Amino acid sequence: MAEKGYIHVYTGNGKGKSTAAFGLAIRAALSGKRVFIGQFVKDMKYSETAIGDYVKNITIEQLGKGCFISKDPTEEDQRVAGIALKRCNELMTSGYYDVVILDEMTIALYYGLISLEEVLAGLKARAPHVEVVITGRYAPEPLIAFADLVTEMVEIKHYYKEGVLSRKGIDC
Repeated sequence: MAEKGYIHVYTGNGKGKSTAAFGLAIRAALSGKRVFIGQFVKDMKYSETAIGDYVKNITIEQLGKGCFISKDPTEEDQRVAGIALKRCNELMTSGYYDVVILDEMTIALYYGLISLEEVLAGLKARAPHVEVVITGRYAPEPLIAFADLVTEMVEIKHYYKEGVLSRKGIDC
């Protein structure tokens, strides 16, 4: 009998939410688990998008239309996020993957691209063994209450404030 899967939420304004999720993905994959990572907002190629080239049982898909945080999201952003959520919900329900990471999903929630009700319905309908990790700032209270494990990353100090931009292999 497969182990029960739990729901993790990594949120907060500090750095490290996606990094923690990717670390869990590598650990799970190296123990023989199948991992799916769906990135809800990102569509640029970052260092992490090559993970599937190195670790065979990790599949990563960029499901967003790019970073719209500096502008209002469009109807197209909403349409694409809806398709992404439907795909991820189907994957969680199928049980094919042991771990499903919904990277930056809380950003899609915060900007109203997807509904909390649909997210919770997908989490409730998932196969019992599927472990789910949700990342991003602004996790809503009902999602936090529903999750089994919640970690808030708190920024104490960041070199970005000193003008240091994202560095390949370290920050992106």
